[in-house]
Amino acid sequence: MAAPSKHENEASEVHKPVVKDSSAILALGKLFPQSKTLDHAVRFLSQVRGTDKFLMVIQYFSKIFIWWYVKRGRESTAQRVRNLAGPISDFRILLRYYGLLPLVQWMQYVDSNPSPSPLLLFLDRLQNICNLIYYPLEHIYWLGAHEVIPISMKKTNAIAIWSCRFWAAYVLLQFVHLGEEYRLYKQRLTGLQAQIKEADAQARASGAPVDKTVYKTEMAALKAEKKGILINTIINTGYMPLTVHWSLENSTFPDVGVGIFGGIAAVAQFYVAWKST
Repeated sequence: MAAPSKHENEASEVHKPVVKDSSAILALGKLFPQSKTLDHAVRFLSQVRGTDKFLMVIQYFSKIFIWWYVKRGRESTAQRVRNLAGPISDFRILLRYYGLLPLVQWMQYVDSNPSPSPLLLFLDRLQNICNLIYYPLEHIYWLGAHEVIPISMKKTNAIAIWSCRFWAAYVLLQFVHLGEEYRLYKQRLTGLQAQIKEADAQARASGAPVDKTVYKTEMAALKAEKKGILINTIINTGYMPLTVHWSLENSTFPDVGVGIFGGIAAVAQFYVAWKST
């Protein structure tokens, strides 16, 4: 069979029907450019942890907004913010209903792996006991407060207070935990600095260059560890007044204070969760 002539090829191209995308006007996805931040946000909010931290920021900062609106006589606006904050608080408690499962996993890990120090192991075990009591008490409180189970309001409030007392105990222990973490960090940092100093001295004596790749990697890891200790200290400092406030039957700590300290803890936790996603 003879090959088609150039004229025939051109004719077929000229008469080739052009298919138009009649639904192009509906392609709304083209209005939004590809974004790594959007992808990150989807991953973040697809996890229980990410959703919880996002709602936590709203919950605590809403208390500051409520205080601000009430102070300016805008009670109706303040009430609308309360109407938002209430369900968010409820939903966050519901999200914590699965909290005992990862806690059991963590308890298994603590007792199955070597600890950096005997003190850290002791503190981890004490904190696990606190959480093992705190979570069920909080769940019972929520069920009683919503009249899912028949508990008097007096008992419900007492359960809430004791729940927060065990949370407060956890937070106090966490300060000791962070102090021990920092002591071990300083110990490792001093040891690494001594190794670098010794390697430099040997290099000067021999005239041979020193490969500091390993040292740089270890120093970067220590720097990240120090940053983690600092952020966790900020989070714990934000939680401390809240746990004491909710552990007392008649606390005078203002709600705006809860918003400020809770907001500090919320932003720090949001940052940690976002970076780890």
